[in-house]
Amino acid sequence: MHRQLNQICKSTGLLACCLSASLAIAQNSERPDLQGTWTNASLTNLNRLEGVDSLVVDAERARQIAAVTPIAGIEGGLDEGDNSNDLPEEGADDFGVRAYNNFWVDPGSNLALVKGEYRTSYVTIPENGRVPFRSDPQFDFERASYGTRYATGVGDFRGPEAFPNSERCLLGFGNKAGPGMMGALYNNTYEFVQTDDYVMINVEMVHDARIIPIYDSPEQARANRRPAAHEPWFGDSVGWYEDDALVVETVNINPVQLSQSSVPITKQGRITERFSRYSDDEIFYQFIVEDPNIYTRTWTAELSFYATDDRLYEYACHEGNYSMPGSLAGARRLEVEAELSN
Repeated sequence: MHRQLNQICKSTGLLACCLSASLAIAQNSERPDLQGTWTNASLTNLNRLEGVDSLVVDAERARQIAAVTPIAGIEGGLDEGDNSNDLPEEGADDFGVRAYNNFWVDPGSNLALVKGEYRTSYVTIPENGRVPFRSDPQFDFERASYGTRYATGVGDFRGPEAFPNSERCLLGFGNKAGPGMMGALYNNTYEFVQTDDYVMINVEMVHDARIIPIYDSPEQARANRRPAAHEPWFGDSVGWYEDDALVVETVNINPVQLSQSSVPITKQGRITERFSRYSDDEIFYQFIVEDPNIYTRTWTAELSFYATDDRLYEYACHEGNYSMPGSLAGARRLEVEAELSN
């Protein structure tokens, strides 16, 4: 359970001391034992699908919804059998969204199971299961949408900085590391490491790591925030234990990350996450988003992490990122051809 902590302790000769601290974490009723390897894979999305009215459905209805849930932009999910996904004709507008086949994706096979209930959206408040975006958002950063680029392959190729963070191997896509940690197409495994002073969440995708300092109270946590100029990836997160849950409050997320996030907040917003043990194999996870600059109201999302025997796999992103030099080279060739034709 405390493998990583113990390995560090062995290497430093402090095994007895560290084991005592590790045991204290598990025995303290106000500190839920979150350590271990977990997965949040599911076919549930942040927003509820059109035509689905209820947050909670029975097992048969969950199976029916899962069968028609789009995966990687493919209506009705992935084909079974030859893995061809009915590839579109050359040059078709939907060529990009057919980039994946069954071999590469592992998003889960059913809707999210939360406290024994199948959920049709992560969003629980408001009741319609939709993120309540303002029609006139008062952004203090630029939102970037890469939907068309993903669907068509047509986008900004002026240089590496024009690519999405995930294509640059800076961060995982789909808000994997959060704040507001959600499942995506693959690499839905997480490792939680817990000590007296920190909680570390290691995300399989891109090996994003959230290192959250823990304090005795929310007042003490907020008094120890970083300078506003830092703007770190995943934001300035501080944590404390409350009502048998780990509470993590995050502000000041890097604007470059937020411009591509499904859970954006401005400088005036905050995201509050709660992690609690619902059972031996389930962590109940809730996050609350507050920002009147972007949303008409405070909204809440819920999902669960389940214990898994899976190991975190290597995520060799840059090593396999052949698309970036290819895309940049192709764009330069098009520029040359355009110049020659004039």
